Amino acid sequence: MKYGVIVAEDELLLQKNLIKKINESPTDFQVVGAAQTGVQALELIEKEVPFLLVTDIRMPVMDGLELIQRAREINPDLDAIIVSGYSEFEYAQTAIHLQVREYLLKPVERKKLEETLLSLQHDYEIKKQDLEKALTSSMTSGTPADVAGLLKKYLTEEFASPVNLNLIAGNLNYSPSHLTRLFQQQYHTTPSKYLIHIRMEKAKQYINTRPDLTIHMVGEAVGYPDPGYFSRIFKKYVGMSPQKYKELSQIT
Repeated sequence: MKYGVIVAEDELLLQKNLIKKINESPTDFQVVGAAQTGVQALELIEKEVPFLLVTDIRMPVMDGLELIQRAREINPDLDAIIVSGYSEFEYAQTAIHLQVREYLLKPVERKKLEETLLSLQHDYEIKKQDLEKALTSSMTSGTPADVAGLLKKYLTEEFASPVNLNLIAGNLNYSPSHLTRLFQQQYHTTPSKYLIHIRMEKAKQYINTRPDLTIHMVGEAVGYPDPGYFSRIFKKYVGMSPQKYKELSQIT
């Protein structure tokens, strides 16, 4: 199974060098798209549904940190590696907050990059085995409608767990983009948007019925251990922060 990678780097020579190092690494990672701006990268992420984003920090229009945040609104479980010529504490601190897999300084050492990719692949293989058991036990037929239904059932039941569409697609013998189209044809939404819908509705239910839970606890209960990220997603979905929603629910 190949693990798709999007590379976002505005300097073409550095971009080509990164692509070469990734594709030549002793791993199953393969670059499926490259961009010189964050806007281009977002378009590729929506189209290709990659496992991994490798991005520079400083780029025109949108920096790498904003790119990661916006990319995870499309694909919540997208992993990210930052490459940067800057070792400032502020950047590193934000990267930790975004749960970036690695922060690599330019020029990127081949050995360090390969170690990071191998570690990621190891994690994916473990998750893949667990998913294979769960999906194989539920799969009764292979028609497109059945596959879409199985994915919907899995997302509905496992919303609180880390969900990686790429691994699910691989276990169902589909590409991530094909599985997304199949799901969209059946349910008129993407798997990522459906997962957010399930998580947000469950979060609203917890807030309305469990006033003893903190916002952080609610976020963790619906699959968002990062309270800042949970609050951003909730506000975009509901139109207000979870704290404001909680205050209003207690009034009514």
